[in-house]
Amino acid sequence: MAQTQMALDSLDFDATVDLATKVAPHVDILEIGTPCIKHNGIEMLKTLRAKFPNNKILVDLKTMDAGFYEAEPFYKAGADICTVLGTADIGTIKGVIDVANKYKKMAQVDLINVEDKKACALEVAKAGAHIIGVHTGLDQQAAGQTPFGDLTMVTGLNTGAKVSVAGGVKAATVKQVVDAGASIVVAGAAIYGADDPAASAAEISGLARAGNASSGGMGWLPWALIAGAVLLGLFLLNGGSTDEMASDCCNNGTSY
Repeated sequence: MAQTQMALDSLDFDATVDLATKVAPHVDILEIGTPCIKHNGIEMLKTLRAKFPNNKILVDLKTMDAGFYEAEPFYKAGADICTVLGTADIGTIKGVIDVANKYKKMAQVDLINVEDKKACALEVAKAGAHIIGVHTGLDQQAAGQTPFGDLTMVTGLNTGAKVSVAGGVKAATVKQVVDAGASIVVAGAAIYGADDPAASAAEISGLARAGNASSGGMGWLPWALIAGAVLLGLFLLNGGSTDEMASDCCNNGTSY
């Protein structure tokens, strides 16, 4: 099931806590956005961790160097996920992954501005990244870019890592990204810009879960067909015949 994440990007400490209070019951992950964490520091994390023990908290550090050293204080203070840029050196990325593992938490690699996203996604997944973030930034969105094509490519790699998608996601596009394989749906302006942020968060979360159900509702069918073929093969190998199987099915009241 896809999780929902709310991006808290305001510089105002009290306004951020107030908004988090409204949306926390309706989302899985509270994200302390890069502008917010730069302006308010680790006290913002400590405050949200104390107030919202049932939500995961992502700190969008966008680390570019000294991965282990930079991320460790935030994991210690209660972060569940910290981000590192995919454009960083692989040693930096491994540092964030290592410290995440030390605290039994998660590291997310952000593909924003990565030129070869396929190669980067494969490399960081091999290094142990827990989440790969497909991210179209605000400036890129203003230029008309979206994350949808990159999302399909990354989920198609089947790396085993979770895939997060951010960049203009709103109620009208939630089903699209969930059907494309997103594990985490990130919404920012669609929630904090709404007249009723709590209602918007609830709507987006509901759509994410409904999208999973509708796209996965028949996911059992290929496996059922495979299982049936295997059973038929074993029956025939043991000397049975298709006529006998049909007879057995009729006698047992079973039809295929």
